[in-house]
Amino acid sequence: MDAKSEYCGAATLVIAAALSSTAPARAQDVAAFYAGRNVEMVVGYPPGGSNDLYARLVANNIGRHIPGSPRVITQNMPGAGSLVAANHLYNNAPKDGTILGAVSQGIPLQGRLGHPQARYVGSKFNWIGRIAPSANVTMVWHTSKAQSFADALKSEIVLGATGAGSTVSLYPTVMNEILKTKFKLIMGYKGSPEAMLAMERGEVEGHSTTWEVVKAVNPGWVKEGKLRFLVQHALTRHPELADVPTSVELAKTPEDKALMRTIMSAAEIGKAYFTTPGVPADRLVALRRAFDSMLGDAQFLDGLHKLGGDLAAMRGEDLQLLVAELDVLPDDLIERVKSVYNEQ
Repeated sequence: MDAKSEYCGAATLVIAAALSSTAPARAQDVAAFYAGRNVEMVVGYPPGGSNDLYARLVANNIGRHIPGSPRVITQNMPGAGSLVAANHLYNNAPKDGTILGAVSQGIPLQGRLGHPQARYVGSKFNWIGRIAPSANVTMVWHTSKAQSFADALKSEIVLGATGAGSTVSLYPTVMNEILKTKFKLIMGYKGSPEAMLAMERGEVEGHSTTWEVVKAVNPGWVKEGKLRFLVQHALTRHPELADVPTSVELAKTPEDKALMRTIMSAAEIGKAYFTTPGVPADRLVALRRAFDSMLGDAQFLDGLHKLGGDLAAMRGEDLQLLVAELDVLPDDLIERVKSVYNEQ
């Protein structure tokens, strides 16, 4: 072996030894950082809704899997369909790995479309992981005259809704614009539980929300046949809603189907969690692996079962790529999606 080869071989061994010796040091640094600290889970909705229930489940379990075992506390920050929370997390929250976020699955798309209240870039959040995709449903109370989706094309159906930025309001608005339904939104309800109570009382005929929150908040309604599901909002039918058409299926032209798929792709993001931009790489990795580990935790799984939730997880790295796909959508498609959003 010549002198150059000997030097290169020695250098490789030195670099490998340095890398192997720094890995435990990094792990110790992460544990030392989190030990004795509080981590905050910021939820962009009021208490009681689907996002809040799932975020609290994560907050109650992920701390055991983060090096240093920090305490994770939940803070609700509702407003504008969780845009208030998203803006705070992007611009004002600490960027050190002590803040987690749970917001509307539509938040990345709204940022890509340049929503006037959006002051963030969805792909620059550091995504930690997803529990499962999230199907939304548009439903009516069993006393409503509407029997199926076809009735929404013929007669006005009054739905309770929250803020204009949320999928609760977005999906019916999109259907009115693209599918020519006649949904009328009564805005201002603080969250899905309040809007569903209004539906039960007869103040409105129906509501549009996630399938998970329907099962979690009022499971008896499904068993007792008190709800009639007109349409679901996802790329594919949920196994438990096999007889309910998707809004993508109902689009008539290839152009409309492409538009609906772009909007409903938010369902693939689903019950997802992230931390702020700028978090040190070793802490981000630690949070992602903690999330992965939590998904196999018996206590977490028991809580998920009680919520009636599904587990179809996605790792943080893959979720990051999924959100980044919005950045490369064709401009003409984005402009058409914008025109639909502007109807809100």
